[in-house]
Amino acid sequence: MTSASLSRALRGTVSGLPGGFWWLWASTLVNRVGAFVLTFMSLFLTQELGYSGWYAGIVVALHGLGGIAGAPLGGMLSDRWGRRPTMIVAHLAAAACAAALVVVTSAWGIAAVVLLMGVAMQAVRPAISAAIADLVPESDQRRAYALNYWALNLGFAIAALGGGAAVFLGYRALFVADAVATVLCALIVFLRLPETRPAAAGGKDGDTDEAAEGHRDRVTALDVLRDAPFRTLVLLNLLVCTVFMAPWVGLPLTMAAQDLSGSYGAVIAVNGVVIVALQLLVTTVIGKRSPAALLTVSSLLFAAGTGATALAGTPLAFGATVVVWTIGEMVHVPTNAAATARLAPEHARGRYQGVMGMSWAVAGTVAPVLAGWIVDGPGPGVLWLGCAVVGCAAAAGYALLLRRALAEDGGTQGDGDGNGDKGGGQTPSATAPAVERAADGA
Repeated sequence: MTSASLSRALRGTVSGLPGGFWWLWASTLVNRVGAFVLTFMSLFLTQELGYSGWYAGIVVALHGLGGIAGAPLGGMLSDRWGRRPTMIVAHLAAAACAAALVVVTSAWGIAAVVLLMGVAMQAVRPAISAAIADLVPESDQRRAYALNYWALNLGFAIAALGGGAAVFLGYRALFVADAVATVLCALIVFLRLPETRPAAAGGKDGDTDEAAEGHRDRVTALDVLRDAPFRTLVLLNLLVCTVFMAPWVGLPLTMAAQDLSGSYGAVIAVNGVVIVALQLLVTTVIGKRSPAALLTVSSLLFAAGTGATALAGTPLAFGATVVVWTIGEMVHVPTNAAATARLAPEHARGRYQGVMGMSWAVAGTVAPVLAGWIVDGPGPGVLWLGCAVVGCAAAAGYALLLRRALAEDGGTQGDGDGNGDKGGGQTPSATAPAVERAADGA
Protein backbone atom coordinates (compact mmCIF):
# COMPACT_ATOMS: atom_id res chain seq x y z
CA MET A 1 0.00 0.00 0.00
CA THR A 2 1.54 3.30 -1.11
CA SER A 3 1.48 6.42 1.04
CA ALA A 4 -1.09 8.00 -1.29
CA SER A 5 -3.43 5.01 -1.14
CA LEU A 6 -2.96 4.79 2.63
CA SER A 7 -3.84 8.47 2.93
CA ARG A 8 -6.98 7.97 0.84
CA ALA A 9 -7.95 4.95 2.93
CA LEU A 10 -7.52 6.87 6.18
CA ARG A 11 -9.58 9.77 4.84
CA GLY A 12 -12.26 7.27 3.91
CA THR A 13 -12.24 5.99 7.49
CA VAL A 14 -13.36 9.35 8.86
CA SER A 15 -15.58 10.55 6.02
CA GLY A 16 -19.25 10.09 5.30
CA LEU A 17 -20.54 9.75 8.87
CA PRO A 18 -23.49 11.90 10.05
CA GLY A 19 -22.96 15.06 12.08
CA GLY A 20 -24.76 13.63 15.11
CA PHE A 21 -22.14 10.91 15.34
CA TRP A 22 -19.34 13.46 15.47
CA TRP A 23 -20.99 15.32 18.34
CA LEU A 24 -21.22 12.01 20.16
CA TRP A 25 -17.57 11.38 19.29
CA ALA A 26 -16.62 14.80 20.66
CA SER A 27 -18.49 14.12 23.90
CA THR A 28 -16.58 10.84 24.27
CA LEU A 29 -13.27 12.60 23.78
CA VAL A 30 -14.11 15.34 26.29
CA ASN A 31 -15.33 12.82 28.83
CA ARG A 32 -12.20 10.67 28.62
CA VAL A 33 -9.80 13.61 28.67
CA GLY A 34 -11.14 14.28 32.17
CA ALA A 35 -11.13 10.63 33.28
CA PHE A 36 -9.07 10.89 36.45
CA VAL A 37 -11.05 9.23 39.24
CA LEU A 38 -10.47 5.56 38.51
CA THR A 39 -6.98 6.09 37.15
CA PHE A 40 -5.76 7.63 40.39
CA MET A 41 -8.20 6.17 42.92
CA SER A 42 -5.77 3.65 44.43
CA LEU A 43 -3.04 6.26 44.83
CA PHE A 44 -5.51 8.75 46.31
CA LEU A 45 -6.78 6.25 48.87
CA THR A 46 -3.38 4.90 49.88
CA GLN A 47 -1.09 7.92 49.62
CA GLU A 48 -3.39 10.82 50.50
CA LEU A 49 -5.99 9.28 52.79
CA GLY A 50 -3.80 6.55 54.28
CA TYR A 51 -6.04 3.57 53.54
CA SER A 52 -4.56 0.13 52.88
CA GLY A 53 -3.98 -1.36 49.45
CA TRP A 54 -6.55 -4.03 50.34
CA TYR A 55 -9.20 -1.37 50.91
CA ALA A 56 -8.26 0.38 47.65
CA GLY A 57 -8.75 -2.89 45.79
CA ILE A 58 -12.16 -3.41 47.39
CA VAL A 59 -13.26 0.11 46.41
CA VAL A 60 -12.29 -0.33 42.75
CA ALA A 61 -13.98 -3.74 42.72
CA LEU A 62 -17.15 -2.01 43.97
CA HIS A 63 -16.99 0.22 40.91
CA GLY A 64 -17.03 -2.89 38.75
CA LEU A 65 -19.91 -4.32 40.78
CA GLY A 66 -21.88 -1.14 40.18
CA GLY A 67 -21.18 -1.53 36.48
CA ILE A 68 -22.75 -4.99 36.45
CA ALA A 69 -26.01 -3.39 37.59
CA GLY A 70 -25.59 -0.19 35.60
CA ALA A 71 -25.23 -1.78 32.15
CA PRO A 72 -28.68 -3.44 31.96
CA LEU A 73 -30.24 -0.45 33.75
CA GLY A 74 -28.80 1.93 31.16
CA GLY A 75 -29.93 -0.32 28.34
CA MET A 76 -33.49 -0.44 29.66
CA LEU A 77 -33.64 3.33 30.22
CA SER A 78 -32.22 4.14 26.79
CA ASP A 79 -34.98 2.06 25.16
CA ARG A 80 -37.69 3.46 27.46
CA TRP A 81 -36.68 7.10 28.07
CA GLY A 82 -34.50 7.58 25.00
CA ARG A 83 -30.74 7.70 24.37
CA ARG A 84 -30.36 11.42 25.01
CA PRO A 85 -32.01 11.69 28.47
CA THR A 86 -30.27 8.52 29.63
CA MET A 87 -26.88 9.90 28.64
CA ILE A 88 -27.53 13.28 30.26
CA VAL A 89 -28.78 11.84 33.55
CA ALA A 90 -26.00 9.25 33.76
CA HIS A 91 -23.28 11.81 32.96
CA LEU A 92 -24.60 14.24 35.56
CA ALA A 93 -24.82 11.46 38.16
CA ALA A 94 -21.23 10.43 37.44
CA ALA A 95 -20.13 14.08 37.70
CA ALA A 96 -21.87 14.40 41.07
CA CYS A 97 -20.06 11.31 42.33
CA ALA A 98 -16.68 12.64 41.16
CA ALA A 99 -17.37 15.93 42.94
CA ALA A 100 -18.49 14.09 46.09
CA LEU A 101 -15.11 12.35 46.33
CA VAL A 102 -13.53 15.75 46.91
CA VAL A 103 -15.23 16.04 50.31
CA VAL A 104 -16.13 12.46 51.33
CA THR A 105 -13.34 10.82 53.35
CA SER A 106 -14.98 8.07 55.42
CA ALA A 107 -14.43 4.48 54.33
CA TRP A 108 -18.14 3.70 53.99
CA GLY A 109 -18.86 7.00 52.27
CA ILE A 110 -16.14 6.52 49.65
CA ALA A 111 -17.28 2.95 49.01
CA ALA A 112 -20.89 4.07 48.50
CA VAL A 113 -19.93 6.93 46.15
CA VAL A 114 -17.67 4.72 44.02
CA LEU A 115 -20.38 2.03 43.81
CA LEU A 116 -22.91 4.60 42.57
CA MET A 117 -20.33 6.00 40.19
CA GLY A 118 -19.90 2.54 38.70
CA VAL A 119 -23.65 2.34 38.12
CA ALA A 120 -23.76 5.78 36.47
CA MET A 121 -20.67 5.35 34.29
CA GLN A 122 -21.77 1.97 32.99
CA ALA A 123 -25.38 3.07 32.47
CA VAL A 124 -24.36 5.63 29.86
CA ARG A 125 -22.60 3.15 27.61
CA PRO A 126 -25.56 1.21 26.21
CA ALA A 127 -27.16 4.53 25.31
CA ILE A 128 -24.01 5.63 23.44
CA SER A 129 -23.71 2.31 21.61
CA ALA A 130 -27.41 2.29 20.72
CA ALA A 131 -27.23 5.91 19.51
CA ILE A 132 -24.36 5.01 17.17
CA ALA A 133 -26.45 2.15 15.77
CA ASP A 134 -29.38 4.58 15.34
CA LEU A 135 -27.31 7.27 13.63
CA VAL A 136 -24.99 5.26 11.40
CA PRO A 137 -26.00 2.92 8.55
CA GLU A 138 -25.19 -0.71 9.25
CA SER A 139 -22.50 -0.78 6.57
CA ASP A 140 -20.55 1.93 8.44
CA GLN A 141 -21.21 0.89 12.03
CA ARG A 142 -17.98 -1.04 12.56
CA ARG A 143 -16.04 2.01 11.39
CA ALA A 144 -18.05 4.29 13.68
CA TYR A 145 -17.47 2.11 16.74
CA ALA A 146 -13.76 1.98 15.94
CA LEU A 147 -13.60 5.77 15.72
CA ASN A 148 -15.42 6.10 19.02
CA TYR A 149 -12.98 3.65 20.59
CA TRP A 150 -10.06 5.62 19.20
CA ALA A 151 -11.49 8.82 20.71
CA LEU A 152 -11.79 7.35 24.19
CA ASN A 153 -8.24 5.94 24.04
CA LEU A 154 -6.89 9.26 22.80
CA GLY A 155 -8.72 11.01 25.62
CA PHE A 156 -7.49 8.47 28.14
CA ALA A 157 -3.88 8.98 27.00
CA ILE A 158 -4.25 12.75 27.41
CA ALA A 159 -5.77 12.22 30.87
CA ALA A 160 -2.89 9.98 31.91
CA LEU A 161 -0.39 12.66 30.88
CA GLY A 162 -2.45 15.36 32.57
CA GLY A 163 -2.46 13.29 35.74
CA GLY A 164 1.04 14.54 36.42
CA ALA A 165 -0.62 17.73 37.64
CA ALA A 166 -1.54 15.79 40.79
CA VAL A 167 2.01 16.36 42.00
CA PHE A 168 1.28 20.09 42.20
CA LEU A 169 -2.49 20.34 42.54
CA GLY A 170 -3.39 17.19 44.46
CA TYR A 171 -5.76 14.37 43.56
CA ARG A 172 -8.86 16.32 44.61
CA ALA A 173 -8.17 18.90 41.90
CA LEU A 174 -8.13 16.10 39.35
CA PHE A 175 -11.48 14.84 40.64
CA VAL A 176 -12.95 18.32 40.22
CA ALA A 177 -11.60 18.37 36.66
CA ASP A 178 -13.25 14.98 36.08
CA ALA A 179 -16.59 16.34 37.29
CA VAL A 180 -16.30 19.45 35.09
CA ALA A 181 -15.41 17.40 31.99
CA THR A 182 -18.34 15.06 32.58
CA VAL A 183 -20.76 17.98 32.95
CA LEU A 184 -19.39 19.45 29.72
CA CYS A 185 -19.99 16.08 28.07
CA ALA A 186 -23.62 16.18 29.26
CA LEU A 187 -23.96 19.71 27.86
CA ILE A 188 -22.70 18.62 24.44
CA VAL A 189 -25.31 15.86 24.40
CA PHE A 190 -28.05 18.23 25.60
CA LEU A 191 -27.26 21.03 23.15
CA ARG A 192 -26.11 19.20 20.03
CA LEU A 193 -27.27 15.58 19.98
CA PRO A 194 -30.85 14.88 18.83
CA GLU A 195 -32.85 11.99 20.23
CA THR A 196 -32.17 8.96 18.04
CA ARG A 197 -34.39 6.25 19.51
CA PRO A 198 -36.54 4.75 16.72
CA ALA A 199 -40.22 5.62 17.09
CA ALA A 200 -42.46 2.85 18.34
CA ALA A 201 -44.23 1.18 15.45
CA GLY A 202 -47.74 -0.21 15.44
CA GLY A 203 -48.26 -3.97 15.38
CA LYS A 204 -49.45 -6.05 12.44
CA ASP A 205 -53.04 -6.02 13.67
CA GLY A 206 -53.30 -2.25 13.96
CA ASP A 207 -51.82 -1.86 17.42
CA THR A 208 -51.66 1.70 18.64
CA ASP A 209 -48.38 3.47 19.32
CA GLU A 210 -49.11 3.06 23.04
CA ALA A 211 -49.46 -0.70 22.61
CA ALA A 212 -46.23 -0.84 20.64
CA GLU A 213 -44.52 1.22 23.33
CA GLY A 214 -45.81 -1.21 25.92
CA HIS A 215 -44.29 -4.07 23.94
CA ARG A 216 -40.99 -2.18 23.90
CA ASP A 217 -41.07 -1.78 27.68
CA ARG A 218 -41.83 -5.46 28.30
CA VAL A 219 -38.49 -6.58 26.88
CA THR A 220 -36.19 -7.56 29.76
CA ALA A 221 -32.56 -8.69 30.01
CA LEU A 222 -33.81 -12.27 30.29
CA ASP A 223 -35.80 -11.82 27.09
CA VAL A 224 -32.64 -10.58 25.38
CA LEU A 225 -30.70 -13.65 26.55
CA ARG A 226 -33.34 -15.92 25.00
CA ASP A 227 -31.99 -14.77 21.62
CA ALA A 228 -29.69 -17.77 21.03
CA PRO A 229 -27.15 -16.17 18.62
CA PHE A 230 -26.83 -13.10 20.83
CA ARG A 231 -26.50 -15.23 23.96
CA THR A 232 -23.64 -17.05 22.27
CA LEU A 233 -22.03 -13.73 21.33
CA VAL A 234 -22.25 -12.54 24.96
CA LEU A 235 -20.75 -15.73 26.38
CA LEU A 236 -17.89 -15.73 23.89
CA ASN A 237 -17.26 -12.06 24.60
CA LEU A 238 -17.10 -12.90 28.32
CA LEU A 239 -14.33 -15.43 27.57
CA VAL A 240 -12.39 -12.91 25.47
CA CYS A 241 -12.82 -10.15 28.06
CA THR A 242 -11.50 -12.45 30.80
CA VAL A 243 -8.37 -13.07 28.73
CA PHE A 244 -8.06 -9.34 27.99
CA MET A 245 -8.24 -8.41 31.67
CA ALA A 246 -5.68 -10.99 32.82
CA PRO A 247 -2.53 -9.04 31.80
CA TRP A 248 -3.58 -5.99 33.80
CA VAL A 249 -3.01 -8.00 36.98
CA GLY A 250 -0.93 -10.96 35.87
CA LEU A 251 1.65 -9.01 33.84
CA PRO A 252 2.97 -6.80 36.67
CA LEU A 253 3.11 -9.80 39.01
CA THR A 254 4.91 -11.90 36.38
CA MET A 255 7.45 -9.17 35.70
CA ALA A 256 7.98 -8.59 39.42
CA ALA A 257 8.82 -12.28 39.84
CA GLN A 258 11.60 -11.75 37.29
CA ASP A 259 12.84 -8.54 38.96
CA LEU A 260 11.52 -6.45 36.06
CA SER A 261 8.79 -4.55 37.88
CA GLY A 262 10.54 -1.25 37.20
CA SER A 263 9.89 -1.72 33.48
CA TYR A 264 6.21 -2.51 33.80
CA GLY A 265 5.00 1.07 33.34
CA ALA A 266 6.76 1.37 29.99
CA VAL A 267 5.60 -2.07 28.88
CA ILE A 268 1.91 -1.54 29.61
CA ALA A 269 2.04 1.96 28.09
CA VAL A 270 2.60 0.17 24.77
CA ASN A 271 -1.11 -0.72 24.85
CA GLY A 272 -2.32 2.87 24.72
CA VAL A 273 0.39 4.03 22.31
CA VAL A 274 -0.42 1.29 19.79
CA ILE A 275 -4.17 2.00 19.93
CA VAL A 276 -3.79 5.75 19.49
CA ALA A 277 -1.26 5.31 16.68
CA LEU A 278 -2.79 2.41 14.76
CA GLN A 279 -6.54 2.19 15.42
CA LEU A 280 -7.50 4.13 12.30
CA LEU A 281 -5.13 2.03 10.18
CA VAL A 282 -6.47 -1.23 11.61
CA THR A 283 -10.02 -0.03 10.92
CA THR A 284 -9.06 0.59 7.30
CA VAL A 285 -7.45 -2.84 6.95
CA ILE A 286 -10.33 -4.86 8.41
CA GLY A 287 -12.76 -2.98 6.17
CA LYS A 288 -15.82 -5.02 5.24
CA ARG A 289 -14.45 -8.40 6.26
CA SER A 290 -16.67 -11.00 7.91
CA PRO A 291 -17.46 -10.15 11.55
CA ALA A 292 -17.19 -13.80 12.60
CA ALA A 293 -13.80 -14.08 10.90
CA LEU A 294 -12.56 -10.89 12.56
CA LEU A 295 -13.75 -12.01 15.99
CA THR A 296 -12.02 -15.35 15.40
CA VAL A 297 -8.77 -13.64 14.45
CA SER A 298 -8.95 -11.24 17.39
CA SER A 299 -9.44 -14.15 19.81
CA LEU A 300 -6.41 -15.92 18.34
CA LEU A 301 -4.37 -12.72 18.75
CA PHE A 302 -5.41 -12.54 22.40
CA ALA A 303 -4.46 -16.20 22.80
CA ALA A 304 -1.08 -15.73 21.09
CA GLY A 305 -0.20 -12.51 22.91
CA THR A 306 -1.11 -13.67 26.39
CA GLY A 307 0.21 -17.21 25.84
CA ALA A 308 3.58 -15.89 24.68
CA THR A 309 3.89 -13.95 27.94
CA ALA A 310 4.89 -17.24 29.59
CA LEU A 311 8.00 -17.28 27.36
CA ALA A 312 9.01 -13.63 27.79
CA GLY A 313 12.03 -12.77 29.89
CA THR A 314 12.99 -9.20 28.94
CA PRO A 315 11.07 -5.90 28.85
CA LEU A 316 11.30 -5.92 25.05
CA ALA A 317 9.77 -9.40 24.86
CA PHE A 318 6.99 -8.46 27.27
CA GLY A 319 6.33 -5.34 25.20
CA ALA A 320 6.05 -7.46 22.05
CA THR A 321 3.37 -9.63 23.68
CA VAL A 322 1.43 -6.48 24.57
CA VAL A 323 1.54 -5.37 20.92
CA VAL A 324 0.03 -8.69 19.80
CA TRP A 325 -2.94 -8.72 22.18
CA THR A 326 -3.47 -4.98 21.70
CA ILE A 327 -4.00 -5.55 17.97
CA GLY A 328 -6.52 -8.19 18.97
CA GLU A 329 -8.22 -5.60 21.17
CA MET A 330 -8.40 -3.07 18.32
CA VAL A 331 -10.07 -5.64 16.07
CA HIS A 332 -12.38 -7.13 18.70
CA VAL A 333 -13.94 -4.11 20.37
CA PRO A 334 -15.53 -2.33 17.36
CA THR A 335 -16.40 -5.62 15.64
CA ASN A 336 -18.14 -6.95 18.74
CA ALA A 337 -20.08 -3.70 19.18
CA ALA A 338 -21.20 -3.74 15.54
CA ALA A 339 -22.17 -7.42 15.83
CA THR A 340 -24.30 -6.57 18.87
CA ALA A 341 -26.02 -3.80 16.92
CA ARG A 342 -26.58 -6.18 14.00
CA LEU A 343 -28.30 -8.83 16.13
CA ALA A 344 -30.43 -6.34 18.08
CA PRO A 345 -33.92 -5.39 16.85
CA GLU A 346 -34.51 -1.64 16.66
CA HIS A 347 -36.80 -1.46 19.67
CA ALA A 348 -34.31 -3.25 21.96
CA ARG A 349 -30.93 -1.89 20.88
CA GLY A 350 -30.29 -0.34 24.28
CA ARG A 351 -31.11 -3.53 26.15
CA TYR A 352 -28.88 -5.63 23.88
CA GLN A 353 -25.98 -3.24 24.34
CA GLY A 354 -26.67 -3.21 28.09
CA VAL A 355 -26.44 -6.99 28.36
CA MET A 356 -23.25 -6.95 26.32
CA GLY A 357 -21.85 -4.22 28.58
CA MET A 358 -22.67 -6.38 31.59
CA SER A 359 -20.36 -9.09 30.22
CA TRP A 360 -17.50 -6.57 30.20
CA ALA A 361 -18.30 -5.53 33.77
CA VAL A 362 -18.45 -9.13 34.99
CA ALA A 363 -15.08 -9.91 33.39
CA GLY A 364 -13.59 -6.74 34.85
CA THR A 365 -14.70 -7.79 38.32
CA VAL A 366 -13.87 -11.50 38.19
CA ALA A 367 -10.75 -11.68 36.01
CA PRO A 368 -8.43 -9.62 38.28
CA VAL A 369 -9.28 -11.76 41.30
CA LEU A 370 -8.89 -14.98 39.32
CA ALA A 371 -5.59 -13.87 37.75
CA GLY A 372 -4.11 -12.89 41.11
CA TRP A 373 -5.16 -16.20 42.65
CA ILE A 374 -3.58 -18.24 39.84
CA VAL A 375 -0.30 -16.31 39.96
CA ASP A 376 -0.06 -16.72 43.73
CA GLY A 377 -1.03 -20.41 43.50
CA PRO A 378 -0.17 -22.53 40.45
CA GLY A 379 2.03 -19.77 39.05
CA PRO A 380 2.25 -17.29 36.15
CA GLY A 381 2.89 -20.00 33.57
CA VAL A 382 -0.45 -21.62 34.33
CA LEU A 383 -2.22 -18.25 33.99
CA TRP A 384 -0.78 -17.55 30.54
CA LEU A 385 -1.33 -21.10 29.30
CA GLY A 386 -4.92 -20.87 30.53
CA CYS A 387 -5.40 -17.57 28.69
CA ALA A 388 -4.13 -19.14 25.47
CA VAL A 389 -6.53 -22.07 25.82
CA VAL A 390 -9.52 -19.83 26.59
CA GLY A 391 -8.67 -17.54 23.67
CA CYS A 392 -8.47 -20.49 21.28
CA ALA A 393 -11.77 -21.84 22.61
CA ALA A 394 -13.42 -18.46 21.97
CA ALA A 395 -11.98 -18.39 18.44
CA ALA A 396 -13.45 -21.82 17.74
CA GLY A 397 -16.80 -20.64 19.09
CA TYR A 398 -16.91 -17.60 16.80
CA ALA A 399 -15.92 -19.66 13.76
CA LEU A 400 -18.30 -22.55 14.37
CA LEU A 401 -21.30 -21.01 16.12
CA LEU A 402 -21.69 -17.47 14.78
CA ARG A 403 -20.51 -17.53 11.18
CA ARG A 404 -24.04 -17.81 9.79
CA ALA A 405 -25.71 -15.48 12.34
CA LEU A 406 -23.21 -12.68 11.64
CA ALA A 407 -22.96 -13.20 7.87
CA GLU A 408 -23.24 -9.88 6.08
CA ASP A 409 -25.78 -11.28 3.62
CA GLY A 410 -27.51 -13.89 5.70
CA GLY A 411 -27.55 -12.80 9.33
CA THR A 412 -30.94 -12.46 10.96
CA GLN A 413 -31.68 -10.09 13.73
CA GLY A 414 -32.60 -11.54 17.07
CA ASP A 415 -36.14 -10.93 18.17
CA GLY A 416 -35.64 -11.44 21.86
CA ASP A 417 -37.76 -14.58 22.02
CA GLY A 418 -35.22 -17.23 21.23
CA ASN A 419 -35.45 -17.11 17.48
CA GLY A 420 -33.35 -15.52 16.03
CA ASP A 421 -1.71 1.12 38.71
CA LYS A 422 0.41 -1.68 39.02
CA GLY A 423 1.34 -4.20 41.65
CA GLY A 424 -0.04 -4.61 45.15
CA GLY A 425 -2.88 -2.30 46.04
CA GLN A 426 -2.39 -0.28 42.87
CA THR A 427 -3.28 -3.12 40.51
CA PRO A 428 -7.01 -2.29 40.35
CA SER A 429 -6.31 1.24 39.16
CA ALA A 430 -4.67 -0.28 36.09
CA THR A 431 -7.41 -2.81 35.61
CA ALA A 432 -10.37 -0.47 35.99
CA PRO A 433 -9.36 2.01 33.27
CA ALA A 434 -8.81 -0.93 30.93
CA VAL A 435 -12.37 -2.09 31.59
CA GLU A 436 -13.69 1.45 31.20
CA ARG A 437 -11.95 2.02 27.87
CA ALA A 438 -12.94 -1.30 26.39
CA ALA A 439 -16.50 -1.20 27.62
CA ASP A 440 -16.89 2.28 26.20
CA GLY A 441 -15.94 0.96 22.83
CA ALA A 442 -18.32 -1.93 23.20
